[in-house]
Amino acid sequence: METYEVIIIGGGLSGIMAARTLMENGVEVLIVEKSRSVGGRLATRRIGEGKADHGAQFFTVRSPELQEDVEKWLEAGWVKRWFGTPYPRYTSTAGMNALAKQLAGSIPVKLNTRVSSIRDGRDGPLEVELENGERITANHCIVTAPAPQALQLLTGIAPPEVSTISFAPCFVGMFTFDGPSSIPSPGHVDEGLPDGVERVVDHKKKGISSTVTVSVYMTGDWSKKHVDMEEDSIIAPIQKVAEGFLEKGSRVTGVQLKKWKYAEAEAVVRTPFVEMGHKGRIVLCGDAFLRENDEAGRTRFESAYLSGISAGKRVREKR
Repeated sequence: METYEVIIIGGGLSGIMAARTLMENGVEVLIVEKSRSVGGRLATRRIGEGKADHGAQFFTVRSPELQEDVEKWLEAGWVKRWFGTPYPRYTSTAGMNALAKQLAGSIPVKLNTRVSSIRDGRDGPLEVELENGERITANHCIVTAPAPQALQLLTGIAPPEVSTISFAPCFVGMFTFDGPSSIPSPGHVDEGLPDGVERVVDHKKKGISSTVTVSVYMTGDWSKKHVDMEEDSIIAPIQKVAEGFLEKGSRVTGVQLKKWKYAEAEAVVRTPFVEMGHKGRIVLCGDAFLRENDEAGRTRFESAYLSGISAGKRVREKR
């Protein structure tokens, strides 16, 4: 049976930052991630010869911690200033998932692996059971999965405030064009759009795709209303939005749909992490766990980043 000092469940930004924080202090960690790549909503998909971000498109900076790291990422060429004032919107130069992989670096990760339960034995180490029957033990566990998923692993352990966190879904249509789009440079529109549409992005103009790929994001309310519909009925009205940005002579040549079940928290917790279990050995964090002085008051790249760092620091203190 494998044993680690800290097991981190979830390889999104919070999990990556928690792991980085611990490893910088000599702590042995393992990230267990159910998907085939780290990143969570820092997601990029190849479409034909091009690619498209279909989770987070950019991030803003309000905290000194993130600003310090962003300066390093800019120098390394990992990110660039995309648009926006007074808060610049930063984005990855190679797609948002590339940034996640760069940040994950040499962190040990077990991909394509689902966790089925966490057992908090008082007289021994924590035991994390995987769906394939394998078991891993650890002295501490950081859970970064969205609260509704985390609760399934933490039955009878999680404090009541965790159950108050709810998420809105988001449907994202991804389209390939055989010619240019009418989306103005730098490739992002979030005003003057039809009802139910949150933003539209041209990834060639964004600078990450060699061909014209367009993402259309629907609002949480729109996505909720259509959540039980067949995929064809969902994608058809989204495609009409995309077609509204075709230049004369261009046409849609490819269509894909991404359904984010836990896109943005509708209710958040005003603490960067929550401790539970025997001696608080299990720490729950993520983008819905905000610092008390968080000015934005909503889930975003920065809240996930800060929550992961805070959780990592707390576990380091408890060792």
